[in-house]
Amino acid sequence: MPPRAEIVVDLAAIRHNVRLLREIVGPGVAMMTVVKADGYGHGMVPVARAAREAGADWLGVATIDEALALRAAGDTGRVLCWLTVPGEDYAAAAAADLDVTAYSVAELDEMAAAGVTRVQLKVDTGLSRGGVARADWGTVFEHARALELRGSLRVTGVWSHFAASDDPDHPANTAQEAAFADALELAGAAGLEPEVRHLANSAGAVLRPASRHDLVRCGIASYGLDPAPGVTGDLGLRPAMTVRADLAMVKRIHAGAGVSYGHTWTAPDDTTVGLVPVGYGEGIPRAAGNRVEAWAGGARRPVRGRVCMDQVVIDLGDDVLAPGDDVVLFGPGDDGEPTAQDWAEALDTINYEIVTRMGGRLARRHVDGGGA
Repeated sequence: MPPRAEIVVDLAAIRHNVRLLREIVGPGVAMMTVVKADGYGHGMVPVARAAREAGADWLGVATIDEALALRAAGDTGRVLCWLTVPGEDYAAAAAADLDVTAYSVAELDEMAAAGVTRVQLKVDTGLSRGGVARADWGTVFEHARALELRGSLRVTGVWSHFAASDDPDHPANTAQEAAFADALELAGAAGLEPEVRHLANSAGAVLRPASRHDLVRCGIASYGLDPAPGVTGDLGLRPAMTVRADLAMVKRIHAGAGVSYGHTWTAPDDTTVGLVPVGYGEGIPRAAGNRVEAWAGGARRPVRGRVCMDQVVIDLGDDVLAPGDDVVLFGPGDDGEPTAQDWAEALDTINYEIVTRMGGRLARRHVDGGGA
């Protein structure tokens, strides 16, 4: 029996996107495909395999556990993880031959003591999130070099992260590029010779060629979603995720009938509504009620009333649909269905959040569209 509701991921689209991004950034720049957060909701291991098939030189994850899961699934290539806390299992990271990111002298010492041999240093150039504070750059670089000279580890990378690369005119972009250049100069003065220097995420890789350095970290664009909506134009990316469900019930309601909790929508005329068996338990934002559309019967259908834990209601008007008919919450948009970007705009959020939050009781099915 097929699933009542599912996430369908086209791995051919992933491969297409990774190859396209490699073409955009050009030769001499390594490609990291970021697969953290279960591959942005697409399934980390299958996505990672598709990315490797398309030529991804590196995989990027947040946590050591994510990196270890990749190793357990058979990945043997370079993997960088960048979000750790005191007491992490660095010995497991060392045994798995991972590149691990340090933000401080204390982390460097903890990693070296556990046998981690490949360390990257992240510097804070203006995001004010993770990374070595500017006042500590020199101290951390010199300590890392001392550990190298003792044979404890090797610094394989120095990197940072943009705060506003999706807004090309934001002054933070130029300021961060300049700060990163300062960091690299200081690292060189300390005697460090990193294998890779990297600053650009998806939007940076596409919009700011000077930020590409030795490697780019492409996350959202690898999944076919625009990293800078309204700015990048049509890059040729193909969205990989479709969220669909079988229509559970159809009923006719009369003018004046309230729909779902709180009756936040009342039918102005007689209409037909359809019950879709997904809700915030599957990651549908509760705020989507009365704000997004789905696709059913060859047309867009507004979501009416509040999103419930297990179900939403869509307005079918006077069209005749039946239980079991297909409903697409969002997809690539090829047939006119809403996209993750449409939902993001309707909900005043970003496409990253829409796809990453999908899960719960949704089955996930990977297909190969047969494309590039």
